[in-house]
Parts: sequence; C-alpha cells; structure tokens
Amino acid sequence: MTRILLLGGTTEASALAKTLAEAGADAVFSYAGRTAKPVRQPLPTRVGGFGGVGGLAAYLLAEAITHVIDATHPFAAQMSTNAVQACKSVGVPICAFERPAWQAGEGDQWVHADSIEGAVDALPEAPARVFLAIGKQNLAQFAAKPQHHYLLRLVDKPEAPLPLPHATVEIARGPFDAAGDTALMQRHGITHVVAKNAGGAGAAAKLTAARGLGLPVIMIARPEVPARPVRASLAEVMDWIAHPAG
Repeated sequence: MTRILLLGGTTEASALAKTLAEAGADAVFSYAGRTAKPVRQPLPTRVGGFGGVGGLAAYLLAEAITHVIDATHPFAAQMSTNAVQACKSVGVPICAFERPAWQAGEGDQWVHADSIEGAVDALPEAPARVFLAIGKQNLAQFAAKPQHHYLLRLVDKPEAPLPLPHATVEIARGPFDAAGDTALMQRHGITHVVAKNAGGAGAAAKLTAARGLGLPVIMIARPEVPARPVRASLAEVMDWIAHPAG
C-alpha cells in the first residue's frame, strides 16, 4: 500500500494535494504552521513541526509512510535537510517538487546575494525605500541598516513589534500581478527590491514591476540542501510516486 506524506506550504503543494485527492491517494498534507490561516487542503492535514530528524523518522514509521514529497518553500532549507536525513534513516524514498529558480532577463537590474546577510550588505548606505519581499522570518538582520524605510508584505498581521524602526506592513496573500505590484511600489516610493529566489509565477509580479520601473533587485540565492530527486511538474511527481527509484 502506498501512503504519502506531502510537506507543503507552496502553490505547487496545493496543486499536488488536489491531484492526489482526485486520484484517491492515501496521503497526509503537512504544514509547518508559520501561517495563521493556511489554505484549506483536500487531504487530511497536520500542522506543526516534527521535532527534528528523529521526530520525523519516528512519524514516518508510526504512520507507515511509503513516500515523502517535499513541496516546501525553496528557502525552507532546514525542513528539507531534515526530510532527506529522516527518509534515509528509515529507508523511505523522497523527492522534491520544486519550481525552477528565476533567471534575470533583459532589462533586469539584479544584484546577486548568497545570503540574507549578503542582501543587507548590498543595500546602499544612503537612506532608501526598500520593498523587503522576503516574508517575516529574516527581518531582524535588516535592522543592521535602520536608516532605510522598509515595506513588508505579509500574509498575517505581525503578533510582535517589528525589529525594524521604519517599516510599513501590507497584509495580502498572493498570487499577485504586475499591475498591482507596480502600483504598490509607486505608492510607497520604492527605490530597491529585496527578494528570495523562490521561483514560480505567483510571486514573479514584483520582478516584472521592478523591471518596468527600472528598480534594482537584490536577489538572494537559494540555500543548499542535500541531494535528492527533484521533479518540476505534477506529471513528473505522479510518475515518481509510481516509480520512486532515483
């Protein structure tokens, strides 16, 4: 019997959950729990961490999981690393359902950064108005440059005071479009955009808007995770479930 654990939180994960549900698959959808009101899924759903590699390995055995699909955010490196290690320890095959990274095109003014810290360093010393399009997990590092005014777009209202002295918060859930993001940047007088290279169409609107407005984008590279099979489409993932070797 096939029983699937789908590590989710992305548009790709939701699309796969729908496909699995329609196929009548025995599958569990897992959210990390960082969003207060996650998108409802058509599969049995659990929310929260597993307790590291050991906790996840124990869960895989207790729930008789036969396949793990990592469709978490490309920057959820710790979760992806734990998943590879846990699956290896108990002999459960894993693959990643991962969107391709964005590539700079004609008219883009990208500054590449290898890390959050590199992105902070890449910001100018003179006060700027920065669209910090990176979610809520890494805001504190940008307090090292408190002279800037930061625009944050978050899914949930912050529960605690922000670590940035000058910040504006917009509460919104994607996908977004280029016209809306252009208007957003113009309304806030944005001069720089900071983004994680998450890939995917749903979050690319800010890049199109920045290109059209002639704004520089500081693009943070994806973190490295242990090697695992990667599939880029629903069809490829479903084929992997049927033939998980490799």
